[in-house]
Amino acid sequence: MNLFQTTQAKNRHYIAAMWAGFWGGNISSFVKWGTEIPMPPRTPDRGIPPREMLQDWGFDVANMTYTYSEHLINWGVAGIHHVFSIVFALFYCVVAEIFPKIKLGQGLVFSLLVTIMFHGVLLPMNGWAPPLWDLPMDEIISEVFGHAVWMWTIEIFRRDIRNRITKQPDAEFC
Repeated sequence: MNLFQTTQAKNRHYIAAMWAGFWGGNISSFVKWGTEIPMPPRTPDRGIPPREMLQDWGFDVANMTYTYSEHLINWGVAGIHHVFSIVFALFYCVVAEIFPKIKLGQGLVFSLLVTIMFHGVLLPMNGWAPPLWDLPMDEIISEVFGHAVWMWTIEIFRRDIRNRITKQPDAEFC
């Protein structure tokens, strides 16, 4: 199996891929948040990584709020999660046009790589979360499951929107 096998350039549809990535990223962001209700991704004593990131970058996170239905919502923290989702969905959908193996397991393999890179490398390296080996098993399960469902949602949007726009199967099947 050649992981770096590419599709033929004439079968690639980048505009359709970006449209799918935009919508898939938006909707999957809400899916990821939804997985955190029954399975919180961290213990109550720890900070939320997007909040830690924004504070380190000099933002006044405490004042990045709005009120909705009498709940105080931090748009900065929510925004980081949402932008993350859109950026990675766009990346995934565009790369899928060139390297179809990124879609292994309907995006599951990609979701595991994202989880390992963020929760195992980037967040601990910057002091925004403990190292992977110090994380509670509940957090690992929550993040792996949440990212898997998040990426699967993106893959569903990618395939459906791309195929509706192009009226063709994925680039590797043309």
